[in-house]
Amino acid sequence: MARTRITPLRLDGENAEQKREEIRRVFHETFSLYESLFDHLQDSAAWVEKAIPLRHPLIFYFGHTATFYVNKLQFAGLIEVRLDPHLESVFAVGVDEMSWDDLDETHYDWPTPEAVRLYRQEVRKMVDRLISELPLTLPITWDSPWWIILMGIEHENIHLETSSVLMRQLPLSRVSPVVAFAPWDQAGTAPQNALLPVPGGLVKLGKAKDDRQYGWDNEYGNHQHELQPFTAAKFLVSNQEFLAFVEDGGYHNPDWWDEEGDGWRRFSRAEHPPFWVPDVEGWRLRLIAAERPMPWNWPVEVNALEAAAFCRWKSTQTGENLRLPSEDEWRHLRNLSALSDSDGWEDKVPANIGLSAGCSPCPVDAFPQGDFYDLMGNVWEWTSTPIYPFPGFEVHPVYDDFTVPTFDQQHNLMKGGSFISLGNEMQQEARYAFRRHFFQHAGFRYVTSTNTVPEVPIYESDALVSQYAEFHYGRSYYEVPNFAAAVAELALRAMAGKPLRRALDVGCAVGRSSFELAKHCPDVTGLDFSARFISVGVQLRERGHFSYTRVEEGDLRSYQSIDLAALGLRETADHVHFFQADACNLKPLYRDYDLVVAANLIDRLHHPRKFLEDMRERIVPGGILLITSPYTWLEEYTARSEWLGGYKKDGENLSTLEALKEILSPYFRLREESPLDIPFVIRETARKYQHSIAQATLWERL
Repeated sequence: MARTRITPLRLDGENAEQKREEIRRVFHETFSLYESLFDHLQDSAAWVEKAIPLRHPLIFYFGHTATFYVNKLQFAGLIEVRLDPHLESVFAVGVDEMSWDDLDETHYDWPTPEAVRLYRQEVRKMVDRLISELPLTLPITWDSPWWIILMGIEHENIHLETSSVLMRQLPLSRVSPVVAFAPWDQAGTAPQNALLPVPGGLVKLGKAKDDRQYGWDNEYGNHQHELQPFTAAKFLVSNQEFLAFVEDGGYHNPDWWDEEGDGWRRFSRAEHPPFWVPDVEGWRLRLIAAERPMPWNWPVEVNALEAAAFCRWKSTQTGENLRLPSEDEWRHLRNLSALSDSDGWEDKVPANIGLSAGCSPCPVDAFPQGDFYDLMGNVWEWTSTPIYPFPGFEVHPVYDDFTVPTFDQQHNLMKGGSFISLGNEMQQEARYAFRRHFFQHAGFRYVTSTNTVPEVPIYESDALVSQYAEFHYGRSYYEVPNFAAAVAELALRAMAGKPLRRALDVGCAVGRSSFELAKHCPDVTGLDFSARFISVGVQLRERGHFSYTRVEEGDLRSYQSIDLAALGLRETADHVHFFQADACNLKPLYRDYDLVVAANLIDRLHHPRKFLEDMRERIVPGGILLITSPYTWLEEYTARSEWLGGYKKDGENLSTLEALKEILSPYFRLREESPLDIPFVIRETARKYQHSIAQATLWERL
């Protein structure tokens, strides 16, 4: 068997300089492999044509993985200066179909592919230089600066896969084959599938912090579950096995679909799997850059909704109660197969994975792994488990929006990797989740089981998010009015007699001020750097309610719920649109506002002066900028050289207010009613509160 295209990295080793050169090699190999994938694009139109409406065109993803390095390295303080602020704002966000992704193409003037190639060259040089210069101590841990470089490598591996899926969804005329990504060339009749018995046993999931391979934050923690015996399909469901469902009218019969699936079925008007192409001579299969006669013994590739519908249909055919396996059941099968993890494979790969056997699926009976086939590789396997945090889960501070936004019961886990999966994706602990209607190189097997699927928490338990939810929407403490509402009220008073057509709430956190402004403004944009915070506002806008846990003491929690209607904010909630953004590098589209609110933001920015200087381009003449801050400057957030005040300058005390006047006065005048003090209380536990006072200043654009 061949080796994977790029060998997995380990975090440990005996020689730091050898590890440095190993990381350099893997970085360049990964960076180059990703670029070579885009050789499939045949013309300039292919770069900017959307493959599907809810994803950006491929030019975005070509730039996005390079921008990721710059944004994360700057956030971690490893570089001081951006390479191209414009591209790094345009290419910043857009990984999943999240509600805060800006997918309106009228907002973008996409650069040329050549311009992005040149930018990628500069990023490559910068990362290579860091690899040469950064001190390296082994093993690499997740608080090491080297973790950010490994994160960038693994992030590019993810997009190698997702970009290849988008290419499969472009018109065939937009792509052409690339020799380095040649598909598997064998096909035939599918084997008869069968349910095999699986003994019960204890399954344990979760990485230890000292694991020898890189992991994403959702993989760490401890989970265990005692499984009862069950049965599982020997093979992945093949195109041939799935054909019976299609020919029996499965896509036209709502009986086989749950409510979510039926909504997708009717909306999409799907009649067959996404990569099947009807033809007068019979079905064909769309690959990345070609179509071929249907390989019936390859696994079918569908979304989780289609897979679940097939299981319901198949249950009536067989009399068995079939469903998708849970994450626990998949892992139990993997454990029983005795497959080693990817760093132990050396030059022999026991699966169609890592581009070791071709860039496509292969027959479902090509890779036996114990009693079953394709527990790893070929295509991802959908599970019935929505992703959730293991006990002991911690958010990685440099990439806080990788996992937490998917803890929404709408993203199901896929396991095992596909033919193009590399790096972390090949590990048994890998946990990747996508929306159930999402298409990936993913198929499924079915099980019969009495085991329960682990219950997904319905209350937000992220400590910081819950604390801010309580701060914005919870009760008031010690007779101090709600801060977010008070800020909005002050802003609206300042706008009295002025037109209020568009408002911007920068650093909106979980969104209360944005909703308050929307009662009097028809177009409010809420921006925050943290997708964890943004997701609260999005859920409130879409559903009108949000639940979270509140710390009482120690491990004791109470359960709280936000209801927009009870707060009088529901009727105008659709006036608000939330997006993820870096306040120090806003996209050009965020401009022409009558009102901008920046509440308790400036002393948490890495370049507050840049943010303030940028505001003059964002606000119309006569418009208002409201700034509040307790001026708690900390090097944890802002390098001392970037502090606006709170230190001595030329032997004299420099306050932040004086600095604000110096920065803003050429373009703004300080309104007479400010500065003002606005107190606020943040509840940590039932007996611990932070009582602070923010200074509010109102600035009118000249």
